[in-house]
Amino acid sequence: MEGQAKFTRTRSSLLRSAPTGRSSIHSLSSIAEADPEAATAFLSNDHRKKPYKRVGSGPCLFRLVPALAIPLLTLFIFFSYFKNCEISGSEKFLFSLIFMAVALFFACKNESFFRKAISLLKEFYNGNAKKLWFCKDRPKSVQWFIGGDSGSKREKLLSKAVKEGLEFYGNGDFYEGEFHEGKCNGSGVYTYYGNGRYEGDWVEGKYDGYGIESWRKGSKYRGQYRQGLRHGYGVYRFYTGDTYSGEWFNGQYHGVGVQTCKDGSCYVGEFKGGVKHGLGYYHFRNGDRYAGEYFGDKIHGFGVYHFANGHCYEGSWHEGRKQGYGTYTFRNGQTKNGKWDYGNLKTQSTPPEDSVLRAVQSARKAADNAIRLWQVDNLVDHAVIAAKRAATAARVAAVKAIQNSMDGKS
Repeated sequence: MEGQAKFTRTRSSLLRSAPTGRSSIHSLSSIAEADPEAATAFLSNDHRKKPYKRVGSGPCLFRLVPALAIPLLTLFIFFSYFKNCEISGSEKFLFSLIFMAVALFFACKNESFFRKAISLLKEFYNGNAKKLWFCKDRPKSVQWFIGGDSGSKREKLLSKAVKEGLEFYGNGDFYEGEFHEGKCNGSGVYTYYGNGRYEGDWVEGKYDGYGIESWRKGSKYRGQYRQGLRHGYGVYRFYTGDTYSGEWFNGQYHGVGVQTCKDGSCYVGEFKGGVKHGLGYYHFRNGDRYAGEYFGDKIHGFGVYHFANGHCYEGSWHEGRKQGYGTYTFRNGQTKNGKWDYGNLKTQSTPPEDSVLRAVQSARKAADNAIRLWQVDNLVDHAVIAAKRAATAARVAAVKAIQNSMDGKS
């Protein structure tokens, strides 16, 4: 039917004031994570208006007349000048080229304007002059708004936000939660097709803030995010039973953390780029213990290694082997001092030389510093608590999105 409005829906939502700040629904954080029925009961009392508003206006011939008059007037003045002035033919040709260049530049900068003008002139030629001139009965876009009863009509018209909605993707993934300008923003749940899901904070379509990420095999991360990557403090539990708890940077272990393995081994210390690097303390599954320096995920530098059988080595290391000066002490008290090469004693010195004593002193100092590393347990615990709250808020937003979908509001 001619003049019937075309229905379009805007997917957007209220953008929060800060990337890691709470959204408007975080007042529901008292809803327990294990009690989704309470959240659903609360949401059932949320009444919103259903009607939509017609907004927008398209271009008409009446609005384009002033803009079309400017180039036409310029063209008229230009040719009047050429007609009355006395200049040579070559100069007229040069001025004509300059005018054509300026006209082409103006046309390129206003391509959409000229396309609209041509389409309107075609409508005028086809007998629709009345409709174009008075700008009546032309199709209008229809936008849907979901909100409360408060606020003026103008505010509802200008706000292009839908609080909660659903988004389905071609690969089978789907998102339930808050939107802003067509992107995931606020709190929401993203489900990966047959793989896992993320529940938490969003900014500009990326994980940002706090959240919980889980995978189908059983792995789970709880903590902070920035720009879609794990960043800050958090706990990652692998499906194999291994865990990492500590600092993250751009999706990798970075800073101080604790890495425990299912076999009973444990490392407490510094990481860089996802590997052990710096000072650290490692308890091996066979009972051995090492405290000292690491480089590139290997024992490297100065450190003290206690063997499960009671022996001990204090000195320098290179890529996991005794290398340089150091002292090896047996459980019966006997010692071997000297220079080591690839794990074997190359040059023995009795009594120990000054270089050996300095190496032993450096190794003991590195071991003490590794054991006394500052703890991040409290910071990690706070991040985990915030992640649980963010996940609860995301689930509440997802329930609202489903309700809106069932009511035809999104």
